[in-house]
Amino acid sequence: MTDTGVEPAWRWPEDQWRAAVNTVRAGRSLRPKKWKGGARLAVALAFELDHETLELARGGTSPSGFALGQYGARQGVPRLLRILRKHAVPATFFVPAVSALLHPDESRALVSAGHEIGLHSWCHEGLEGMDQEAERNLIAGARHALEKLAGVAPVGYRAASADFSAHTLSILRDLGILYDASFAADDDPYELLGAGEASGIVEVPCHPVRNDATHFGGASPLSPDAVFEIYRRELEATYDEGGLFAPTFHPHLVGPRSRIWIVDELLKIARTLPGVWFATHTDVALWAKAKGG
Repeated sequence: MTDTGVEPAWRWPEDQWRAAVNTVRAGRSLRPKKWKGGARLAVALAFELDHETLELARGGTSPSGFALGQYGARQGVPRLLRILRKHAVPATFFVPAVSALLHPDESRALVSAGHEIGLHSWCHEGLEGMDQEAERNLIAGARHALEKLAGVAPVGYRAASADFSAHTLSILRDLGILYDASFAADDDPYELLGAGEASGIVEVPCHPVRNDATHFGGASPLSPDAVFEIYRRELEATYDEGGLFAPTFHPHLVGPRSRIWIVDELLKIARTLPGVWFATHTDVALWAKAKGG
């Protein structure tokens, strides 16, 4: 067995493993009985505009790595915006500050089209070894940069690679963030607990099965047809349950011609279902906070 240098949890005293598990945890469910307007299903699409930050976050300087990020901005985002406009559907775009600084017209175009901008790190950085002050400065700086570029202060947060430190939740609460969209403890909204205490922050869940990076991001990606079938089944099962369908896509992954149809076809199906509310993540969080539980 490889020695990782990390003490296994079975050696920990109970107070240690309980504290680790309770750093950030799901609290009370905020699933409403009905969605806005009496809708049976809420559809809230999320797109992560990582662009060149995926290469930068690794400390990389590869032109080919940056080019793939540029593809997301140059081809993926415009194609997605055309599809969203075609179906008259709002969406939430989680944007690292560096992505927005590299593509300043993009954030303005998203807001102008009626979409939401959410926080998604400064430069897709990991938090290992980062102290609380540095993390706070990065999140606050990212919010300031996005507000300056897009003209709207973000109220939602999605952690890069779903990476929370022991301080992230308290930083978000201090900054007045309405919701987070990083975790997968449920299918429907819930309140986040920090060290066992209610935070007041709504979690709009992001499950890996509804994230295209799970299916397209590995060494052996699934076929577009197989990925579409996963999303279709999730959509139809969520409609049957009356819950929240909140898929995640990355423009550099879903943006190519052979894959972009997945988003279009999903929205075609959703548009045929009676009683569907198409919403941003902020819309969902506000409704869940007011009507859920």
